[in-house]
Amino acid sequence: MSFTALIYILALIMAGILLFASVYFVIMLTDLECDYINPIDLANGLNTYVMPEMAAHLLMFVVFLLMGEWFSMIINLPLAVWNINKVVNSRQFYDATEVFRTLPKHKRENFVKVAFYLLCFFYYLYSMIMTLVNESTDDIRTGSAY
Repeated sequence: MSFTALIYILALIMAGILLFASVYFVIMLTDLECDYINPIDLANGLNTYVMPEMAAHLLMFVVFLLMGEWFSMIINLPLAVWNINKVVNSRQFYDATEVFRTLPKHKRENFVKVAFYLLCFFYYLYSMIMTLVNESTDDIRTGSAY
């Protein structure tokens, strides 16, 4: 198994984790909208996962950059730039005092992240399969499969 296939396997796992994290964020924001949770609990609950989510995505972006997987890197570029912009402008955390006012924006952002990570998940799955198939085809062609 090549290093590229391993990277896509790890990216697939990471995309799955980030997808579930984004779904969790949407569920928590919906709970706030339905008044099942108060803003302070929401902010405390979600703010612990904001920076790890951004760091995981940035790590995937940097790995694709270093590996020369240009298409995968370009796919991840808009979200990486968005996350970096949020950190630079200190807007990455949920503010308990303003979360009701910004709730539609946060929900829209997290729905976009769910769609993005879902698309990335299936792209990484496809890339992993294609990498493994191409490796096995090359091994059979050169006679080194056995």
